Amino acid sequence: MDLSHHEFSALFEQLGLPSDATSIQQFLTSHSPLKNEIKLVDAPFWSDAQRAFLKAEYIADSDWIMTIDQLNVALRNKR
Repeated sequence: MDLSHHEFSALFEQLGLPSDATSIQQFLTSHSPLKNEIKLVDAPFWSDAQRAFLKAEYIADSDWIMTIDQLNVALRNKR
């Protein structure tokens, strides 16, 4: 497994989302809290392409895992 670390904003870029701090905060605020019984990849706000990226990176145990986990935690927190 590659232990490279990706910045949180880079994950938003990879997902095709605005990646500036204000846009990230707005995304998290508008989609939080994500219920514990919903897997991150099953959240209703992802496009098919975004969902496919998240699933593929998770299955591959890629270098994106730590950043995806960070997003998962951020979406579970109540804003």
